[in-house]
Amino acid sequence: MVRPRSCRCIQFKHKCNCFKPQGTRLNQIETINLTVEELEALRLKNVKNLNQIDCANKMKTSQSTFQRILSSAYKKISDALINGKAIKIDKQ
Repeated sequence: MVRPRSCRCIQFKHKCNCFKPQGTRLNQIETINLTVEELEALRLKNVKNLNQIDCANKMKTSQSTFQRILSSAYKKISDALINGKAIKIDKQ
């Protein structure tokens, strides 16, 4: 039996829900789905310049879980940038 997923603390509301390469239609390219948790992890670590312990505390999760969320976000964004894919931000 799978353990239920715990709720993470998200402290902002994003303004956009999709980014795509210029000059291509959204229906013509592959998309990557980024969760709001991953977006929040990126915001706390890269925009707010917090260390991972503080980021994990703000999201009310463990440091190892925060690292997994952040690593997943980096992988998805790297794939989208290198391979010309769109990034869609999932709604919660």
